[in-house]
Amino acid sequence: MSDTLVQERPSLPRRLWKYQSERFPLVQHAPLILAFTFSAASYSRIIRGAPGFITAIEYAVGAISALGLFMLLRIFDEFKDADEDAAHRPYRPVPRGLVTLCELAGVGIAIVAVALALNALVMPRMLWPWLLSLGYMLLMGREFFVREWLKRHPIVYMVSHMIILPTIDFYTTGLDWINRGVDAPDGIAWFLLLTFLNGIVIEVGRKIRGADAEEPGVETYSALYGARRATIGWLCVLAATASTAVIAATHAGFGAVGFIVLATFVIASALPALRFLRSGEHRDARRIEYAAGVWTIAMYLTLGAVPMLVDLFG
Repeated sequence: MSDTLVQERPSLPRRLWKYQSERFPLVQHAPLILAFTFSAASYSRIIRGAPGFITAIEYAVGAISALGLFMLLRIFDEFKDADEDAAHRPYRPVPRGLVTLCELAGVGIAIVAVALALNALVMPRMLWPWLLSLGYMLLMGREFFVREWLKRHPIVYMVSHMIILPTIDFYTTGLDWINRGVDAPDGIAWFLLLTFLNGIVIEVGRKIRGADAEEPGVETYSALYGARRATIGWLCVLAATASTAVIAATHAGFGAVGFIVLATFVIASALPALRFLRSGEHRDARRIEYAAGVWTIAMYLTLGAVPMLVDLFG
């Protein structure tokens, strides 16, 4: 009977394809990361006053390397959350046996090998910022060796983990300035801060739920602090993110139209949260997560991708 089960088990590539569709859908994440990488490199070019865009091969390697980092984040989370998933989320791929942690470790090693090889061949200067991000990720995977303390301080936990996003953006903006051996241009620090704050907007936004949607053993900010406080906190972070975006836009020489676009998107993104404060219904809480995603995409496109495309093809 065991031989029959072994024979019927799908091949590893099929199981990994199923895994990604559930935990890291490439059809959703790949276009976003391509746009994120394009916008980050574009923003650096714009604030440096450098003509045109980076080369196609630099962008391709940078986008693949950034995608690899985000995929590694998901794999690291599987290891970090293995015990909690087994206890409270048995429907996820690892606890239900779709893939094993050992198999995911092999995928992670392959991602690191490919990224290092590509960067070494095309743009060796970018090895150290990519490894910097990987190094911070390794610390995250070990919970900075203070797991229990971090679990008792959810805000510190979130902040410590959101720092990984500016390290990735350090790499993607560096596809321009680091790879060309020049100093960091004015405005890059604001862009990295913006990435950090956007990470919090997304993280908090996806963990606000209506009372009827809370799950035992699953920590959400609405469960920890109450739905109203969590939502008001999200709105405050959204406002801080919008203010930082305005400063970053100023460094890029934005005119009135750019500021109006940013203001329009941030106001539209705040509406679902205001609606949830009134209704308390989970369907409105879900819209906060969607609004966080829309704001993030719109903001990055507005700051980097759209101005660069207009410059290249306008």
